[in-house]
Amino acid sequence: MNPTIELLKSHRSVRKFTEQKIPHELLLELVRAGQAAATSSHVQAYSVIHVTDPANREAIAELAGGQGYVASASDFLVFCADMKRPTEASERTGANVVRGMTEQMLVASVDTALMAQNVAVAAESEGLGICYIGGIRNNPQAISDLLHLPEHVFPVFGMCLGYPAQTPDLKPRLPVEAILKTDRYDADNKQVAAFDDTMQQYYRQRSGGNKESDWSRNLTPLFDTKLRPHMRDFLIERGFEMK
Repeated sequence: MNPTIELLKSHRSVRKFTEQKIPHELLLELVRAGQAAATSSHVQAYSVIHVTDPANREAIAELAGGQGYVASASDFLVFCADMKRPTEASERTGANVVRGMTEQMLVASVDTALMAQNVAVAAESEGLGICYIGGIRNNPQAISDLLHLPEHVFPVFGMCLGYPAQTPDLKPRLPVEAILKTDRYDADNKQVAAFDDTMQQYYRQRSGGNKESDWSRNLTPLFDTKLRPHMRDFLIERGFEMK
């Protein structure tokens, strides 16, 4: 164990923040730390929108599902997969650029996620709290219009950053034995069943006995209906034709 591993294992989502503002130079350093993340073929297929306009913050909070901390956090970033910059750079060299490939969308999405996680870890190392906002994808076109995102750029998620006004309990994770396989994939439902018991106890303690659920039951809303079915058509409109 070392301080870096301890920091990584202490991650929790923070949704209540103090009024203290993050110094701008520190925010820039966090983004620079994000840029140091691994990136496929040095493409760096991401852009980050720092949303400072209070009206836009309020609008995004509603578009993301009524998440008020989007507006109340010191800072709010929208991490965007960006294939506009690299394809245009390549085109300026005289390359016959092919756009809209599924692989391009995957590269940009992975690059963006890796970059954002570096920002998150850097922020937590400075005593800040963060919360990812996947609800950005509830209304991706409205978010894109609000942020003037061009073709071949799409919002992947947002991130609230600020000085925490709460210390939430650590949420348990699946036992490593459930996810670390040796040589081949194998399913072990016993590990999931044991984790369900762990999560049931966690929810009881957190809610004072008012929530009876577990990991498997909490997944139901994600899989018993088509989740964000608008995303396919939205990405095609963005110029990713899934070729």
